[in-house]
Amino acid sequence: MRWLVGWSSTAAGAADLGSAGATGYDGETLHPVGSQLLWGDPDPLWAVGDWRPDEVRVVTADAQNRIAVLGTCGASDEELRVGLFAARGGALRHLTAWPGSYTAVVQAGRRITVCGDLAGARPVFYTPWAGGTAYATAALPLADLIEANLDFGHLAALLAAPDVPAALQDSTPYDGVRRIPPGHALILRAGAREIAGYEPVASLAVAAPPADPDSAVGAVRDALVEAVRARLAAPRHVPGADIDPGPVPGMGPAERRAARGMPVPGIGADLSGGPASGTLALLAAGLPGMPGTVLGHGTGAGERLLAVTFNDLTVGGREAELERAGTLAANPRLHHVVVTGGEETLPYGNLDGPLTDEPGPSLVTAVRHRTRLAAGSADHLTGYGARQVLDAHPARLADLLVDRQRRHLVRPVAALAKADGSVMVPARVYAAARRLARTPYGAGLERLAERLLQQRFDEPGGAVGASLAALTWARPGPAARWLTGEALAEVSIRLQGATHRSGVGPGQRPGDFRARGALARAAADIRVLEQAAEIRFQRLHTPFLDNQVVRACRALPEALRVQPGARAAILRTVLKGAGVADLPPGWGAPSHAPAAAAARAGLRVAVDSLMALFDTPLLAEAGLVEARVVRKALRAAAQGEPLPLDGLADLVSLELWLRRLLARRGTCWTGTPARARAVPAGITPRRGALASGA
Repeated sequence: MRWLVGWSSTAAGAADLGSAGATGYDGETLHPVGSQLLWGDPDPLWAVGDWRPDEVRVVTADAQNRIAVLGTCGASDEELRVGLFAARGGALRHLTAWPGSYTAVVQAGRRITVCGDLAGARPVFYTPWAGGTAYATAALPLADLIEANLDFGHLAALLAAPDVPAALQDSTPYDGVRRIPPGHALILRAGAREIAGYEPVASLAVAAPPADPDSAVGAVRDALVEAVRARLAAPRHVPGADIDPGPVPGMGPAERRAARGMPVPGIGADLSGGPASGTLALLAAGLPGMPGTVLGHGTGAGERLLAVTFNDLTVGGREAELERAGTLAANPRLHHVVVTGGEETLPYGNLDGPLTDEPGPSLVTAVRHRTRLAAGSADHLTGYGARQVLDAHPARLADLLVDRQRRHLVRPVAALAKADGSVMVPARVYAAARRLARTPYGAGLERLAERLLQQRFDEPGGAVGASLAALTWARPGPAARWLTGEALAEVSIRLQGATHRSGVGPGQRPGDFRARGALARAAADIRVLEQAAEIRFQRLHTPFLDNQVVRACRALPEALRVQPGARAAILRTVLKGAGVADLPPGWGAPSHAPAAAAARAGLRVAVDSLMALFDTPLLAEAGLVEARVVRKALRAAAQGEPLPLDGLADLVSLELWLRRLLARRGTCWTGTPARARAVPAGITPRRGALASGA
């Protein structure tokens, strides 16, 4: 895991800080383990982890004015210098406008500015410390620093209402560690903190002028091309790229690296037949330069891009998708690799893995993704996030009513009616959209709080039922039905408290608000997946979560994005504008059925181990669930009962994360007494047997 960390102290606290850190316990210097100091003095900043040299840049104007950019950033040093001077004048949005995915930190005298991203894939956390404020791009190091307890209220909200910002608020799994919202920056002035938004939000009362669809799609194309080009322009040398992992009979160097879990140097991409990953693969293959593996590494790819398709042999129904991937791979600049997965790669099959910064449902599928990524290149492009930034959240139908664009409801509602086969669908959908458009935000939170207290979780089934359930300001999470009454009451209190705070309304349309929440939720889980399935020397790239791509996608007209098949149509236009017009029949319409079938198959195979996992679960000892209730649900789901599988994934993932956290040894810092403890400081739970392990 890679992260940056720093702090800003008050004038009184500055006396205890030095360029190498702070004076810790027993007179030792306090600094992160495995770190490189970017700058020191009263407000030090470190980069921690296996950052590549090109991923860490510091541009200095003078001793008190400098900017650090960590990650993939397409800006030149001169552009960074211009951004530094713009940020000194308060132009924060300028720091977020370069292609790529990165975190920017600006020091102007004693003022420190740390910019988060729009999606939430590169979050910023902070906590009071030493009379000032410590900040980092990971929450666990800050928890170690202040010896934080677990925040069980946050964990309950994560299960009961993961898509509701008012339930999660700005909390993290660690008590006292906070996160800044997406689209905001943390500003520190001699230790005092301020959180400022840098992105304008459309008003609920004033309708924005309708955007031209052609120019909006053209902006998405330009943003995606620049995002891919930023990855291609990065230096191709990777630490360890020249290491031959040793002889294996019948294998070349590339195959040996894959067998050892080491990626092939160069640029690669997923090519599963899905429109998002396929678009990135074709864009990268079509841009000038050397996207593929370095010559002489034995793949036979030369300058071709390494395209990876995962073929799950345990689940059928992917024949058409694999055929489309093979057709796309006929491109002379693509080198296609098909990775086969068996029973050992099913979800829940192998639950061993590293400790991630936060919990996330992707922990149960990490081995599946690691198998695919191990065959990829050192820089691997994925289409994660495309559905959230391009598709229309069902609540956007209410936005069309707010803007008096009822005629654009016809096609999406007709598609739902066709899928359901009922003539009553249009009336039901229109009534739900009108009800949401007329419901205040606070009233929506109160309804959710009441549902949690009364434990009402039943929702209509099918595609129409899912759309109707989503036509609300807030709804319970899929795991909420298995929480205890105490946990649900605690989340309900958080929601009721949010309704009484001043300025509770989001000040924007319900569909746009819900879409931003869904994007933040997806980005958080993608971040967990990146850590859980991490391959040594590999970087997982998600261009659809880049700031400029998110901005371009948000500018798409509502009337365009709500139409059936809008995502595939937009990406077809993007590829056509980039010179790629010959796509196989059926491209852009992948089925989600194989993923659901794989999850159910994984439950059947792993049901015994999952029952053992929940024999004496930490979640039960924390008062969040009852063990027998979860075991009954796991057994029923394995036998084929129609239970929400994503809710079970949430429960299993959180239980796994808690066990890995409490089994952890050591700390992220030197100079703290936690180094000598069996369980690290900052992970002292408050309930039951969890407390006895601290």
